[in-house]
Amino acid sequence: MRKIIHCDCDCFYASVEMRDDPNLRGKPIAVGGASDRRGVISTCNYEARSFGVRSAMPTSQAKKLCPDLIVVPGNMKKYREVSAQIRNIFLEYTDFIEPLSLDEAYLDVTDSNHCNGSATLIAAEIRRRVNETLGITISAGVAPNKFLAKIASDWQKPDGLTVITPAAVEEFVLRLPVNKIHGVGRVTAEKMQRQGIRTCSDLRRFSLVELAQMYGKFGNRLYQLCRGLDERPVNGDGARKSVSVEHTFSADLCSFAEWQEEMTTLYGRLWERMEKLGDRYEISGAIVKVKYADFTQTTQERSSRAARISEFKQLLQQCWDKRGEPVRLLGVGVKLRDLRAELGPEQLPLPFRDRKSLTP
Repeated sequence: MRKIIHCDCDCFYASVEMRDDPNLRGKPIAVGGASDRRGVISTCNYEARSFGVRSAMPTSQAKKLCPDLIVVPGNMKKYREVSAQIRNIFLEYTDFIEPLSLDEAYLDVTDSNHCNGSATLIAAEIRRRVNETLGITISAGVAPNKFLAKIASDWQKPDGLTVITPAAVEEFVLRLPVNKIHGVGRVTAEKMQRQGIRTCSDLRRFSLVELAQMYGKFGNRLYQLCRGLDERPVNGDGARKSVSVEHTFSADLCSFAEWQEEMTTLYGRLWERMEKLGDRYEISGAIVKVKYADFTQTTQERSSRAARISEFKQLLQQCWDKRGEPVRLLGVGVKLRDLRAELGPEQLPLPFRDRKSLTP
């Protein structure tokens, strides 16, 4: 029995923008292109959605629905950085991660020892840490498979956690509306409505052959999903690109001496995590991150094979020289090379008699 978590950030781009500019909070905002340039909405917050604004909607139409809509230009570099920080948190709980986009991923925590092996507690802890360290909310679903976990993550959005235990699968699926099934779009849903199919319970009235006749190859999938069955594994290679630790302080650090003291503590925590990785990886770089009281942030990095504390002190000094102001967060990390990936597939030895037959 698998333990799958599906994590999905709430209106991701908009959440990052509201985090970085608190004046945007509580107002209808969208991330996208300008209306006078045929722009399109990438995402919007829940205040904007209450007016009918949606992703992929022309900005000009969105402004008609919500005249007070604040449209912020997107910053993909920033969103990718936040996404990488979220992934680093995920990696502390499992190596089996399947990203679906910058703000969405499956995690297989079946064999994780964190939180006494409880997928529910792991999901709750991930949500708390993302909120505390990155200032955005994330919804999560916990279930025995990917299909149900993804549905569960959307069940109590925003900022929700829904758990479907193995014992609750049958009851949950029987009442599940068919339009919640991934792949059932508007046209298919309307066809089902005409056939009196509104829930997964209704779908179960039809045999596998009948569903295949009605919906082609998708009918086979429907037959499985309406019974809560999904054997797809979480497809992650488990390779890490970096390891990092960071801490958000209750009071801003104002002096460089305070920066150094806290960085030394973080460095110790970083090596505790590095020791758990074994000999699969080689260090290729050192990174220091600081986030200031106004939520702006900067990083300094250098190539490194050892990531000594002296190197981190130099990077920290560079951050201070660039902007010696109070900070609310410090982080240290290392970039990694995956030695196993570089070696390629393992070559199995030939039996002795076959090796002998190849001798010239």
